[in-house]
Amino acid sequence: MGPIGIFDSGYGGLTVLGKIRKALPNYDFLYLGDNARAPYGNRSFDVVHEFTWQAVQFLFSQGCPLIILACNTASAKALRTIQQTQLPIHFPDKRVLGVIRPSTESISEWTKTNHVGVLGTQGTIQSNSYAIELEKFAPEVKLFQHACSMWVPLIENNYHESPAGKEIISDDVNQLLTMSEKIDTIVLACTHYPLIENQISKIAGPTIQVFSQGEIVAKKLVAYLQNHQEIDANISKDASISYFTTEHPSVFNDKASMFLGESVAASHVHL
Repeated sequence: MGPIGIFDSGYGGLTVLGKIRKALPNYDFLYLGDNARAPYGNRSFDVVHEFTWQAVQFLFSQGCPLIILACNTASAKALRTIQQTQLPIHFPDKRVLGVIRPSTESISEWTKTNHVGVLGTQGTIQSNSYAIELEKFAPEVKLFQHACSMWVPLIENNYHESPAGKEIISDDVNQLLTMSEKIDTIVLACTHYPLIENQISKIAGPTIQVFSQGEIVAKKLVAYLQNHQEIDANISKDASISYFTTEHPSVFNDKASMFLGESVAASHVHL
């Protein structure tokens, strides 16, 4: 018996954790942020895979039977290799899931024009993972993607509401919208972006829906556990949560509280 592991390169995965905790209040969780080596967005596939695999192995060593990669870059650049190549050999009874597939499974339910925008980090957009996954579930949907390279540092340093920050965000959203006047849905393909979802919605206007991933992933995880009782049976349920970071805990605690809206006490780990 062990907790559900939640991994992110930084702090954004905390927005996913918050939604999952609401959906599964009795479950135990262990959050790991590789904050000392973040961001992952501009790193190569090999480096992201190496870092993610190190994190996965740590979470498994802590007893987690199931891990959620609450990081779009890790989901895009590392998940498939871990699932197909490494888990069957090293951890055949454990599971690792990502955040991209739950979103792409739901896109066709949201859009009426079949023109969908995606905002994400450079790594996520360059991987083209959303288009690849969407082809399986809704090939009729046309995807328009834009990389927002400045958003993560803006959010983590609390500059997103400054005049310069607002201008950068507005410019990126408008660059996406110029790709097609038929876009009626925007997917926020980075777990940091829920903190600026209201800003994005105001810029996009009332006719465009904006979706973040936390609630989608939480809903899909509940269904997954219902359909995989053998995994659910191995998850401890004492409503506890632990936090680990590769950064100094005091640095993590300050920023994590901004994402979660509650105080956090993390422990340091070296991967």
